[in-house]
Amino acid sequence: MNPLLLRHLKKTLVLIIGGTVLLVGIVLIFLPGPSFIVIPAGLAILAIEFSWARNLFKKVQNRTGNKLSRWIPRKWRAEDPQDRSVDYNADSKKS
Repeated sequence: MNPLLLRHLKKTLVLIIGGTVLLVGIVLIFLPGPSFIVIPAGLAILAIEFSWARNLFKKVQNRTGNKLSRWIPRKWRAEDPQDRSVDYNADSKKS
């Protein structure tokens, strides 16, 4: 398949899934439910592809004192969008 098509497909899927989770979180503000968990989860999903969501997620993290980041595995956290690749052979290279 065309790499450009795959990129757009990934971006669209992230938008649909992350947007849905975020909207459910907003609805849970008014209904009984864990909106304080679901909203940052939606932002984290959207932050995979969108810089505005990444910036907003960082603001939420700073406001909550980074308490949410302990639930996200370290290998999934990326400060730089180019730094999303995980080197699974890093441990074997050290030996």
